[in-house]
Amino acid sequence: MTRNYIRKGFILIFSTLLLAACGNGNEETNPENNTDMETESGSEGQDHEDIEINEETGGHTEENMHGHMSSSGEVPEELEEAEDPTYDIGDEAIIQAEHSEGGEEMMKGAKATIAGAFDTTVYSVSFTPIHGGDPVEDHKWVIHEELENPGDYPLEPGTEVTLDSSHMEGMEGATATIDSAEETTVYMVDFTTITGGEEVENHKWVTEEELSPVE
Repeated sequence: MTRNYIRKGFILIFSTLLLAACGNGNEETNPENNTDMETESGSEGQDHEDIEINEETGGHTEENMHGHMSSSGEVPEELEEAEDPTYDIGDEAIIQAEHSEGGEEMMKGAKATIAGAFDTTVYSVSFTPIHGGDPVEDHKWVIHEELENPGDYPLEPGTEVTLDSSHMEGMEGATATIDSAEETTVYMVDFTTITGGEEVENHKWVTEEELSPVE
């Protein structure tokens, strides 16, 4: 009897120690699991922070400050090529105007190569970008074919229109007011900026009055 009690007691003590050891092993693995969870959470937080930083700096690139001066060269289907332009495709001319929205001169005085010539009505417009940036005053130029359902041309100054062009960020879809209108020949040109030496292709638009012959 006594031996049986001793044996049962020994088994009970051994079982208790075994369970305690298993419990300690589980507790030791938990910190590792927690560390993994913290690492994953930290990575997610870092990605989110990077996105926020990118969003904050995304609007400060050189291209955004000065507008999209290059383009694909695509033009509206209804736009008519000029029948007898002063400058033919491939001709060179000097740009006598500045269209940069950033205030820095980039194109005035540059030698341009004519990439296209079209007869149309050209407008200067004022609008607020659709993303809520600063208002743009007297933007040059938007042609009649780049307006949404414009109707007959020319439109009178003061007319409100919806822009269907993307010369610069936040332009397409914006409501604009016509500042001036002129029926003329407009040109799409390639040139190198006078500051920075950047190659600009298919810039839209330069009017005939804004070009002069190469001497």
